[in-house]
Amino acid sequence: MTTRLQTFRALVALLTASAPLSAQATATTAAGGPLLVEPTRAAVLALVDSALTHMNTGNVAALSDLMLPEAQVFPSREREGLGTYSVRTAAQQRTQGRRPPIIERGFDPEVRIAGTVAMVWLPHDLYAEGTWSHCGVDVFTLVRVGTGWRIASLAYSVEQPPACRAHPSGPPPGHAAP
Repeated sequence: MTTRLQTFRALVALLTASAPLSAQATATTAAGGPLLVEPTRAAVLALVDSALTHMNTGNVAALSDLMLPEAQVFPSREREGLGTYSVRTAAQQRTQGRRPPIIERGFDPEVRIAGTVAMVWLPHDLYAEGTWSHCGVDVFTLVRVGTGWRIASLAYSVEQPPACRAHPSGPPPGHAAP
């Protein structure tokens, strides 16, 4: 990873009170081989970093600006032993207005890229209103449009340990462990 990318990620982490996406992330092609196009991988992770920044500041309009007009968001969780989900379109996401800031910290991203399609599997933990909320996985599906990337879908799980894991660095400063 370049020093410039490391500096960018450190700045994003400082501004959002979350750790940057791990330098240990794996990048593979759709066939499972190593990815050789670092600028494409960097652009994909930069978009995900931007999405996390907007989530953390509660700016859902800015988050929806990163999405395709047809994009959808799928929150999922388990209730009474059954998997449940809901769905929001990019337009519905945009009309939610601002919400209180959170601390969602992604770590150990797995990136897969095949031409104009990319996927980022991103474990995360989340603190809301100063307390532990949950952990889970964000799954971003991205499409390259022109020379940039846009979110086509975002599915995420809402879980509790041991079904998921908290950030390996422990809780954010000033927060208690789950």
